[in-house]
Amino acid sequence: MRALLIEDEAEVAKVISRELEFMGFDTDRVECIADVEEALRANRYGLALLDRRLPDGDGMSLVPKLRRADSDMRIVMLTACDRPADIVSGLDCGADDYVTKPFHFDELMARIRTVLRRGGRDRPPPISVGGLVFDPYSRNVLVRGETVLIHGRELALLEILVAHAGRMVDRRTLVREIYGSTDSVVPKALNMLVVRLRRSLAELDAGVEIHALRGVGYMLQKAVA
Repeated sequence: MRALLIEDEAEVAKVISRELEFMGFDTDRVECIADVEEALRANRYGLALLDRRLPDGDGMSLVPKLRRADSDMRIVMLTACDRPADIVSGLDCGADDYVTKPFHFDELMARIRTVLRRGGRDRPPPISVGGLVFDPYSRNVLVRGETVLIHGRELALLEILVAHAGRMVDRRTLVREIYGSTDSVVPKALNMLVVRLRRSLAELDAGVEIHALRGVGYMLQKAVA
């Protein structure tokens, strides 16, 4: 899943991006309202985090645009506008949550998990392949009944492959969904990511295999005994 971070404070944005990557998000950051439309044209986002005090206006004005881009996108405001009237107006305009600065990053990550759990779609059922179970709703991974930790882009790759288990997923789709832009990605980056995920799944004895079709893509399926 991709996240759009609309934040003009560089240090705050750096830490948030790092925490989101640990959760398995690939994050695009823009610093002003004017750049949001281009980002929305380039990618689809499941989560948006936005400041209100941006260089070119109030970030609250972006909420309708974000909703039009994807009605299921979760929107969290991050702002120093902490008066009760500010909070009420932010939530009334359509944001899913409103976090005031300064905030603890652990609390922010917990709030993000909460808004994702109450997403607008019906809860999809867990997907089982071999000894692995992936819950698309919580993004939890279980191997033989035990919860395991897979982070960052490995989790993003696993999410896509499990959703298409038994079917080949082409490289272009994987690169677009995991990295966002195909232009800036080193050709071997996806190969190395697959190698790391294969190693992780083998060490966990997950009972699945990732097959490659050279130059085409990858497919996850139950391991052959």
